[in-house]
Amino acid sequence: MSGASVTRARNPLLELRALGQQAWLDHIERGMLESGELAELIERFALGGLTSNPTIFAAALEGERYDADIARLARAGLATTEVYDRLVLDDIAAAAALFAARYAASNGAEGYVSIEVSPRLAHDTAGTIAEAERIWRALARPNVMIKVPGTPEGMAAIRELIARGINVNVTLLFSLERYREAADAYIEGLEQAAASGRELESIASVASFFLSRIDVAVDPQLDVLIAERGNAAREAKALRGETAIAKAKRAYAMYGQLFAAKRFGKLAAKGARPQRLLWASTGTKNPNDSDVKYVEALIGPDTINTMPLATLRAYADHGDPAPRLQQNLAEAAEVLKRLRALGIDLSEVTARLLAEGVAKFEASYDAGLAAVERKRKRQLAS
Repeated sequence: MSGASVTRARNPLLELRALGQQAWLDHIERGMLESGELAELIERFALGGLTSNPTIFAAALEGERYDADIARLARAGLATTEVYDRLVLDDIAAAAALFAARYAASNGAEGYVSIEVSPRLAHDTAGTIAEAERIWRALARPNVMIKVPGTPEGMAAIRELIARGINVNVTLLFSLERYREAADAYIEGLEQAAASGRELESIASVASFFLSRIDVAVDPQLDVLIAERGNAAREAKALRGETAIAKAKRAYAMYGQLFAAKRFGKLAAKGARPQRLLWASTGTKNPNDSDVKYVEALIGPDTINTMPLATLRAYADHGDPAPRLQQNLAEAAEVLKRLRALGIDLSEVTARLLAEGVAKFEASYDAGLAAVERKRKRQLAS
C-alpha cells in the first residue's frame, strides 16, 4: 500500500477517541437530520455527542426545511414562541434518538445531546430551574443535557437540577474561578441527590470551557502594547494567541484535583461520574492560526471537544492527534502570570465575555423567534 493510501485511510477523529477524548458536533439543523447526514457523521467520525445553542437554531430556522411545520403549527393556533419551542424540541429529540445507541452501548458515558434554556433566564435561578425541568420532561430522554449558563444565578440552578437528577451542560465558562464554581455546584448537587436516595450513576454533567473568544478578547490588548513598541512589546507579541489554551490547561489540572479528592470519591463509590471538561468555541477566529488550533493543543483523557462542522471536517482531514493537554502545565501557569504582569486583567476580560455571551445568545434567540414569526405570518396570510 502506498504512503498516500495510508494517509487517506487515517481517521484522526478515531485516534482522538483512543487518546480518551470524545469529539462532539457543535451544530444541528433539520436538513442534516432528514437527509441522514447526521447519522453518517456519527458513524464515520465516531461522534460522542452534539451541542446546540440559540445562534445555531437562529441560522437553521431561516432555512426552508421548517416551513411546512411552521404552517401546520400556525394553523393549529400556536403562538410564535410555542412554534419555536416545538421545532427546537423536535430537532433535539431526533438527534437524541440517533445518539441513543451510543449512549446505551457506553453505559451513559457518551451519546448526549445538549439544548439551552432560554438565555432570557440567565439571571433568573427559579426561572432556569422551571424551564430546564419543563424541557427535560418534554424530551423524556436520558441522553439529553440541559445547558445552563455559568452566571451566579445559573450556578444555584445547576446545583438544584443535579439534585433532581437532571443532566446539565454548564455553558459560557471563561474563567478558572467560574469553572471551580461549576464543579462545586455539580458535586453539591450530587451530595443532595445522594442524601435524598437518588441513584447517581444516571446523572451526567459537562463543564463547557469556551476558548477562541478568550483570545479574541485578550489579543487586541496585547496588540496595543506591541504597537507602542515599549519594553513590553516583545513579551506581548510572544503571548498573542496563548491565553485560551493556557487557561484550559489550568482548568484541566483543577479538574484532576477536584475529582480525585476524597469528597468526590465518596460520591464515586455510589456510582457518580466526574463532570468532564468540554472544550467549546473551538472554531479558529484568527485566519493566521491553524484551523484546528483549539483541537490539537487540548487532547487528553476524559475530555470532550465540541467542534463546528467546518472544524470537525478539517480535523478529519489533517488532524495530528497526540496527548498534549498534560504537557507544559508549568508553562501554562507562567503564561497567565506574564499576562497579569503586563497589566491584562483577566478577571475583567472573562466577566465581560460572560456578559457578552449571554447577550449574544439572547439576540440569537430573538432572531430565531423573528424568523418563525415572519414565516408564521406569511403562512397564515396565504
